[in-house]
Amino acid sequence: MAKRLPQTTAYVRVTRQSWEAGTIAGEVRANHYEWQFEWCFRKGELMVNPSLGRALIKEPLGRFLEQQDYQLEPGGDYSFTIRGDV
Repeated sequence: MAKRLPQTTAYVRVTRQSWEAGTIAGEVRANHYEWQFEWCFRKGELMVNPSLGRALIKEPLGRFLEQQDYQLEPGGDYSFTIRGDV
């Protein structure tokens, strides 16, 4: 029988968005971690700081941003589920 991975909810707040510059910025929280991010969607680059725990959030956050980019608005609060323990 396969063991189910634990799940963690990540909470995203978009603080800045510029269609002209091709960027979305904000903060993401999961458990006791908190990061700032900037996604340059035209280049496909995602920067996440600080580095502590970044490896846990960068890939799932990138997938979330790619799927939701046109629905994201500054001041908006969003969430997504991460399979695994953060």
